[in-house]
Amino acid sequence: MKNWGVSAQRLVPPMQEGALWGWLGPALVAAFGAILRFFRLGEPHSVVFDETYYIKDAYSLLKYGVERTFLGDSKNPIADQRLITGNLDIFKQCAESAECASYVAHPPLGKWMIAVGEWMFGMTPFGWRFMAAVAGTLSILILARVTRRMTRSTLLGCLAGLLLALDGLHLVLSRTALLDIFVMFWVLAGFACLVTDRDHARRRLADWYERSRLSDQGPRLGWRPWRLAAGVCMGAACAVKWSGLPFLLAFFLLSFVWDMGARRAVGLRQPYRGAFSLDLAPAMGALAAVPAAVFTLSWTGWFASAHGWGRNWEQATSSGPVFFVLDSVRSWVKYQLQVLGYHTGLVEGHPYQSKPWEWLVLKRPVSFHYEGDLPPAGCGADKCSQAVLGVGTPALWYAALFALVALIVWYVATRDWRAGAVLLAYAAGWLPWVYYWLADKRTMYLFYMVPLVPFMAMALALVGGLVLGRQNAPPMRRAGGGAAVGAFTLVVLINFWWLYPVLSSETITHAQWWARMLMRSWV
Repeated sequence: MKNWGVSAQRLVPPMQEGALWGWLGPALVAAFGAILRFFRLGEPHSVVFDETYYIKDAYSLLKYGVERTFLGDSKNPIADQRLITGNLDIFKQCAESAECASYVAHPPLGKWMIAVGEWMFGMTPFGWRFMAAVAGTLSILILARVTRRMTRSTLLGCLAGLLLALDGLHLVLSRTALLDIFVMFWVLAGFACLVTDRDHARRRLADWYERSRLSDQGPRLGWRPWRLAAGVCMGAACAVKWSGLPFLLAFFLLSFVWDMGARRAVGLRQPYRGAFSLDLAPAMGALAAVPAAVFTLSWTGWFASAHGWGRNWEQATSSGPVFFVLDSVRSWVKYQLQVLGYHTGLVEGHPYQSKPWEWLVLKRPVSFHYEGDLPPAGCGADKCSQAVLGVGTPALWYAALFALVALIVWYVATRDWRAGAVLLAYAAGWLPWVYYWLADKRTMYLFYMVPLVPFMAMALALVGGLVLGRQNAPPMRRAGGGAAVGAFTLVVLINFWWLYPVLSSETITHAQWWARMLMRSWV
């Protein structure tokens, strides 16, 4: 007789709490994060750092469907000055529209997302930052829910979400119209979909084990909408920035390894052959073909317009519909190769550039905005300052380093899938940058780390679960673990509160600003 109970418990462990708190707890944490991200979202009332590129590209997509060149440059930001005064006449006038086509280094989806806020609330700082705040807030909810699913604990899920809400870098990117927050959002959403798919696939295997005749390789797992959703999300991540690609490759591997593990866990005689023969092709469809389709569809505006960079519209249309399609594809592929070449050759120095291993200790953050000579009336002192410093919460980041080491030990000792998943995601987001720097000395910045911050928070939550112990652990053990986890969370909260004025452009005294520069390299 089949031992259904043991197999089901091993494949799909039950949740510790009910569905009500499983949603209410994460929603409350996300609401707290939303307050931090939306409060004074329009401050500073200026174009900060690389917003100068993306907000105007987004507005151009709204008007023309493609990016167009705008007035001025970094030395004479005419367009930025006009936007702040409400003047939307920011684009160059050209004798031929093709001459105004703008060469851009990133795919369009992230700029389309920024454009949604501009369409809803206008070309104002609040409007162009709105969707970044939405993505940052939703990522807190997603992280809390997926960590809950992985640990079967609402408490640990809420802990992960709260830590993400209290990270300084995540906060700054959630309040700034840059692209990296959208990469983070889609990567995390894709990961969450794959974890959900893992549970659903295992439930199907458990059901098959109970109801069907056994075989050496097991069944086909059929329609898997959550894995298709993961493919859509990962395609969207790549359609924001090419830096989503390493995550896509890692998550494809992760999903397939989980399929092999599920077939092995149910006790099949040939689990790996079954995974290769029954799971590999559907996985390639969901996590290769679907992302490629999403990435291509994100360029619809370019395909539909005669005014995109390298579009070659007139020549293509003069030779018939078949040549038009073929030449459009050729021009698009050529454009993608130009973009890849641009990124690999990006070695020009910048005052805020840093190396990937320096990111781990927050050595050189990026100053998104700084005004150090404001009128005394703003802060009650002789000299006032406003700053937006793109830096993580040190207590969280330094603790995350120890947590990642703990996960390595945990995975080596137990092969726990949760530790392995977090480590793989972190490696996919960090190691490529190490390679780029070693191979090309490429210019890069700390905020490239923001897609990894959710996995750092997840690592801390997993280690927090080890510190807390099992639910049936002795009361003294649980109380001591709870005190330790609570004390750490309080330290992160205090550290975040201390830095908050220089993360959110509050007007403070120059002395208060200087006191928050924890390293000279932060200045």
